[in-house]
Amino acid sequence: MSESTPTYPADLFASPAPVLSVSPVVLSVPGRAVDLEVRVSAPVTGSDLPVILLSHGQGYSNHLSSLNGYAPLAHFWAAHGFVVIQPTHLSSRTLSLAPGTPGGPLHWRSRAEDMTHVLDRLDAIEAAVPQLPGRLDRSRVAVAGHSMGGHTASLLLGARLTDPDDGTEVNLAEPRIRAGVLLAAPGRGGDALNSSTAESFPFFLTTDFSEMTTPTLVVAGDKDDSAHLSVNGWEWHTDPYVLSPGPKSLLTLFDAEHGLGGVSGYDVAETTDESPERVSAVQRLTWAYLRTELYPGDPAWKETSAALTTGPAALGRIESK
Repeated sequence: MSESTPTYPADLFASPAPVLSVSPVVLSVPGRAVDLEVRVSAPVTGSDLPVILLSHGQGYSNHLSSLNGYAPLAHFWAAHGFVVIQPTHLSSRTLSLAPGTPGGPLHWRSRAEDMTHVLDRLDAIEAAVPQLPGRLDRSRVAVAGHSMGGHTASLLLGARLTDPDDGTEVNLAEPRIRAGVLLAAPGRGGDALNSSTAESFPFFLTTDFSEMTTPTLVVAGDKDDSAHLSVNGWEWHTDPYVLSPGPKSLLTLFDAEHGLGGVSGYDVAETTDESPERVSAVQRLTWAYLRTELYPGDPAWKETSAALTTGPAALGRIESK
């Protein structure tokens, strides 16, 4: 192993389990434009398995913004003991809903509501997946999301906004979720947004992280300027950490752009910073963070974060509050 490759505690990531993945599991939701479809990925062995709800981003590809995206994360987490549930949100390019569909184009509210529907229907989801019944630990649930999926996850973790249509404060915090991971998530609104974002997506204008109290790992790349959305450069993606109360941790990945090395899919053309090494770091660090948050006292986060941030192999830095 070269000096530029971080080493991780071997016992944490040895012997990944084979993964069973089933899709689509279809849930009928009254009033939703189409049925809610999810992918469920789980290790074939183990019991009392914790759950991660994974929210996709948008992007240019047709299928990454659906239950078929984010395989590098979903497979890794499932192979190491989590059940991963991925919905296809109404904003997915695979659905191609009419532009006038209520809530469009990004369907920010229904995205968060999808996750609540999933938690409400865990019995049906569990029953639909072979070998899964009786193996979920419903007391240990986390949420993760990349890009627009990070916005969705932040709402479930306690972030607020003002509905631009009726002026009401929106609180979609989900008390059943105990921890979260925000990957290249949008930051604050107001003068941090460029004019086209403020005009096209006014719900971003009032994003408020001051009530986001659920423990969360915020992941940002220091080359992710997201100029199409914000005038604040890459540090805009650190706002969910900077502007929220603790407990929080911030992982800043060196030289990472919006794809964080390629978390949205394997060999994705729109990943501008493709790096299997960086994806490996994101896989392991996000897993370790959620493991320790859901199982207090577990040393996974301490051991894995030290491996990333120490010595010449460091791929990023971590701060916590």
